[in-house]
Amino acid sequence: MFKFIKQYAEKMHDANIYPMISLIIFFLFFIVLLVLVKKMKKESIERLSNIPLDSEEITNSTL
Repeated sequence: MFKFIKQYAEKMHDANIYPMISLIIFFLFFIVLLVLVKKMKKESIERLSNIPLDSEEITNSTL
């Protein structure tokens, strides 16, 4: 897959730099998101995972 990206990037030297910038931003976003998730406290993760179960609303499943 990296080989495909590298070949595509080499062909873009005459084109704008915007596709390469957008690719870098895309990967940076997910890397930052991964780091933030890894640094979350265990208590926060447990609290967030229990939100759907703590709901006291009565859902009506009939139409």
